[in-house]
Amino acid sequence: MKKGKLIIISGPSGAGKSTIVHALMAQSPGAFFSVSATTRAIRPGEEDGVDYLFVTREAFQELIRTDGLLEWAEYVGNYYGTPAKPVLEKLGQGVDVILDIESRGARQVMDKYPEAISIFVCAPSFAELEKRLRNRGTNTEEDIRRRLIKGRSECEKADMYTYLIVNDDRDKAAAEAAAILVAEGCKNKDHLSGRKGG
Repeated sequence: MKKGKLIIISGPSGAGKSTIVHALMAQSPGAFFSVSATTRAIRPGEEDGVDYLFVTREAFQELIRTDGLLEWAEYVGNYYGTPAKPVLEKLGQGVDVILDIESRGARQVMDKYPEAISIFVCAPSFAELEKRLRNRGTNTEEDIRRRLIKGRSECEKADMYTYLIVNDDRDKAAAEAAAILVAEGCKNKDHLSGRKGG
């Protein structure tokens, strides 16, 4: 059976990663979106297993100890990471898997799986990024400042990704994401491996 593709999506908060994820899910209706695990407390309106897999610190440390994570990091005293088992199971079943992760985690995954498709999403400018964050109406001034600092740090690592999408138009960005999957599916080595024995 042909293995599924591992697709990494990264970019600063406000760049429009969710637009790209939705476009890729539409392009591959059977695709699996990997839900990250975290030790932080669940917030009002969040749902366990949908927004995050909320686990205890002890359970997360056990995943680290048993190599049960594709990538992980600690932010502001909480752990975040991608459980390996569901991702590897889906890939083995020929299902494409989408990871929405930060550059630090993306680097860990790329090192383990160099064949992963990596896409970095950015806004056309930092002024536009700030505007989008303010338009959400849910972020404090301190939160916006922190996200912009983090965004600059993320953008400095954009060159480690195979693809870059400048999200200045939602429909165009979604079309570019879909085109990337089409191009990846047309790679000669994939066609040849899929036809062996047939």
